[in-house]
Amino acid sequence: MADFKLVSKYKPSGDQPEAIDRLVKSIESGNRYQTLLGVTGSGKTYTMANVIAKTGKPTLIMTHNKTLAAQLYSEFKSFFPHNHVEYFISYYDYYQPEAYLPRQDLFIEKDSSINDELERLRLSATASLLSHDDVIVVASVSANYGLGSPQDYKEIVQKLEVGNEYPQRALLMRFVDMGYKRNDTFFDRGDFRVNGDTVDIYPAYNEELAYRIEFFGDEIEALFSFNALTGEKVEELKEITIYSTNPFIVGKDKLARAIKSIEEELGERLEFYKKEGRMVEYNRLKQRTEFDLEMLESTGACKGVENYSRHLTGKKPGETPYSMMDYFEMMHGDNFMVMVDESHVSLPQFRGMYAGDRSRKEVLVEHGFRLPSALDNRPLTFDEYIVKAPNYLFVSATPNDFEMENSSVIAEQIVRPTGLIDPEIVVEDSENQVAKLHDEIKKVVERGDKVLVTVLTKKMAEELTTFYNDLGVKTQYMHSDLDAIERNQVIRSLRLGEFDVLVGINLLREGLDLPEVALVGILDADKEGFLRSTTALIQTAGRAARNLNGKVIMYAKNVTRSMKECIDTTQARREKQIAYNKKHNITPKSTTRELDTNLKVEDSGELYNKASKAQKMPAAERQKIVKELKAKMLAASKKLDFEEAARLRDEIAKLKKL
Repeated sequence: MADFKLVSKYKPSGDQPEAIDRLVKSIESGNRYQTLLGVTGSGKTYTMANVIAKTGKPTLIMTHNKTLAAQLYSEFKSFFPHNHVEYFISYYDYYQPEAYLPRQDLFIEKDSSINDELERLRLSATASLLSHDDVIVVASVSANYGLGSPQDYKEIVQKLEVGNEYPQRALLMRFVDMGYKRNDTFFDRGDFRVNGDTVDIYPAYNEELAYRIEFFGDEIEALFSFNALTGEKVEELKEITIYSTNPFIVGKDKLARAIKSIEEELGERLEFYKKEGRMVEYNRLKQRTEFDLEMLESTGACKGVENYSRHLTGKKPGETPYSMMDYFEMMHGDNFMVMVDESHVSLPQFRGMYAGDRSRKEVLVEHGFRLPSALDNRPLTFDEYIVKAPNYLFVSATPNDFEMENSSVIAEQIVRPTGLIDPEIVVEDSENQVAKLHDEIKKVVERGDKVLVTVLTKKMAEELTTFYNDLGVKTQYMHSDLDAIERNQVIRSLRLGEFDVLVGINLLREGLDLPEVALVGILDADKEGFLRSTTALIQTAGRAARNLNGKVIMYAKNVTRSMKECIDTTQARREKQIAYNKKHNITPKSTTRELDTNLKVEDSGELYNKASKAQKMPAAERQKIVKELKAKMLAASKKLDFEEAARLRDEIAKLKKL
């Protein structure tokens, strides 16, 4: 049992103590599935943290997008400052997978831009899992994709101990085998350098610390860590363990076997194309694969090495690939847990990953761009994923049928610690809905609160924004045509009071923590479909649940089944919340969420404006802007403001593409 030390100025209150107790007992009794059904603002994340602390289980926390993953990472870092909280999301700033369009005979080469800091965090997660028991990994869907063998990763390590002998030349060759490269001029992560009897190595997964190894002959005389930037000595050490720079790196013997296996598969596939008389595909596959084999033989890696993962890991065709959960399993057996946040969205997304990935790769294989074994470089299927861990906790305000039907325990958190009750829902005739909503907006804005409006189309969002602005109401829209940078900036501007009404489509459902919002207007609420389903309506209404004056107005001609279910669910929750407040003499108060204004948004905005004219700039000037933005991104990430860091990261990626 790992020792997790939960740090918080709060104690469980409302429904939290009962929910925590039920979930802990269910997990400890060996139940695989349990669900936490918690309304918006009920402190679900705090309950999750308590469950981890009480069960002592290393935990993988997964959600469906990077923004929510960053938010969870920030929260769990604050809850467990003395434990190892790691972050595992895709390390690409920009990613275009390789694809082939047969009708146009168009091959799209893989194109990507790797974020060095995110790559470091991923390696830090795998290294922590092999080194510590008290590990919490916050991950996006990336954790469902294939990784190298955890056993191979564990074996490709180098332990160094003061007093032991290590021939320096052999040690340096070992570092090369582990993916490190010698660099005596510019020392960076994944590098080592040599100066006489002193060897410095900068682990690929460390943020600032590098290690110095001082030899006397072949014997290690001293080991210590130092700041890679300043060179300042940090700590004297007796021993260290260095992990490889890539989970796909394997030992020489396994690499030789993998190369032989790839050559055999290549021969079989070429024979197939020859019999079929498909010489274009024959030559294409021969040229591409032989080049990769040359790179593997000479460097141990190649571009797209993950496509040969089946050969490198020794898996059989069609066998379940290794993933993040295998690293948990190898180190902790059946003593770990998976938590799925926003499970009503995350689980369907996990379910759909496999089919999309396979359809693209089948075309590549058919036309000779990849060997058939590339199909085994894939995400887990849903059936593989859902039985991979011994314990699952699904977390959502609106769980789907799967969670409800399979969970041994469904713990409800209806009462909020702040005493806030669910917003009142009012149904209005949709005749002249825009004008009616305008009258409501004026009342809300006059008392200093904000408004969210949901519509069904992008065009409606833009036209409504223009209409309300013409009437003197400061309004902005947000939809999928805005990139991550612009969306985050719009949300920030709303909270800063730069405008009062935000109009959106389905982007307003999950992940928006806006205590300033007192009114949610749902136009055309009776148009049944994905955007007006029961789940969508409850999630949308929840955006007003953090404000004491919260209210939801649904504009419709008829009350649909989804509307009725949403209204009935909300009313039942309100009754329970009001009764609890009355019994415990609680006065409701709005939740608060501090906005970090120390990031100098104006400066970043100025850089953003500069960047928008970047195509006309000299390359040297663009590089200066990238350098400035990178410094601000690192400063934001150190303050755990990953929303701002992600915004700046995306802008850097745009500039690098130029």
